[in-house]
Amino acid sequence: MKKTLKFTIIALFSILFYACGTNGDKTEAKKEITISAAASLTEIMDELKPIYEEKYNTELTVNLASSGTLQRQIEEGAPVDVFISASGKKMDILMEKELLEKGTREDLLKNNLVLIANKESSDKVKSLKDLSKGDVKVSIGEPGSVPAGRYAKESLEYYGDYESIEAKLIFAKNVKQVLSYVESGEVDAGMVYGSDAVNLKNSVIIQKIEAESHSPIVYPGAVIRDSENKESAKEFIEFFKTSEIKELAEKYGFEI
Repeated sequence: MKKTLKFTIIALFSILFYACGTNGDKTEAKKEITISAAASLTEIMDELKPIYEEKYNTELTVNLASSGTLQRQIEEGAPVDVFISASGKKMDILMEKELLEKGTREDLLKNNLVLIANKESSDKVKSLKDLSKGDVKVSIGEPGSVPAGRYAKESLEYYGDYESIEAKLIFAKNVKQVLSYVESGEVDAGMVYGSDAVNLKNSVIIQKIEAESHSPIVYPGAVIRDSENKESAKEFIEFFKTSEIKELAEKYGFEI
């Protein structure tokens, strides 16, 4: 009787141990991916990150900078899984160098361009034409590396204003720096994305720039060819098609 009871207890412990072990094996390890995204996506990425991490059991490392800077980092071998650019041209360069995973490039978001001015300067800056006034300090992104700067230059050239103000332009390393210059009063006015102007504190929107004056502002995303987490990276790109992203995009001034 005692021997039977002993074997019964051992059997029960074995079953419990196996069950616990099996349950533990079912716990999926947390995935990790690195996203390099245009600086203008700062707010949307900040809010998106915890939502995505919880829903997909994936830890996101987000690297934010100008699209040109991120493009060069990827060319130099930076360990990136997904690139979201504010310029199709920067993505084109990586595609031509075969650094993108084939079939993964998609246009994810759209944006627009606006002229903003510090509240203290809004009486002397009423439109793009006022940027040529001698006492008006103006900032745009560096056209060679900052897509917002290139779009700004295109618009100024379209309206015939670029040459008259080129010498006094203060070029910024990314569009967020332009915003900072205007908000702090270091410059009177600047050209930024509509999404950057959603929560202005010390500045106001002076003029919405007509879309016909510059190249389309589209944010393409793609998986990087050398990514070691391609399936998770593709899953992140697909996430941009969900209703959650549509709501975030509208909240921060983007379009899908």
